[in-house]
Amino acid sequence: MLDTKPTFETVRLTDLEGMAQEERDALDFGVIGLRPDTRADIYNATEAGMSGVDPSRVLGAPFFSTIGQCMNNFLVAQRFEDEADLDEIVPFVLTLRMRPTRVRLRLLQAQDVERRYILVER
Repeated sequence: MLDTKPTFETVRLTDLEGMAQEERDALDFGVIGLRPDTRADIYNATEAGMSGVDPSRVLGAPFFSTIGQCMNNFLVAQRFEDEADLDEIVPFVLTLRMRPTRVRLRLLQAQDVERRYILVER
């Protein structure tokens, strides 16, 4: 049987919404879910391990102003404000709390889904 585990490129917004936390934790890439007020309510184990930031610091926090300040710009945060539907991969350099790290971000948002997602591939 083939492994059908979603990848950074293939996972869909509806897949992420339907997953249990344990399933999101098993993914090979970081998953950050944001409520409409940009407070994080999903933060998977992969992202916690790679970033070194404990989920207790992230969950419930206003993401762009306290955790992901380096993403609070027109490339990431503003895209969620400007585009009702979004599925875009963005080359990015993370700089907060670490040495500059090249990553790919995938921004996911849909008009009919309340939560927005930032996926992080290192």
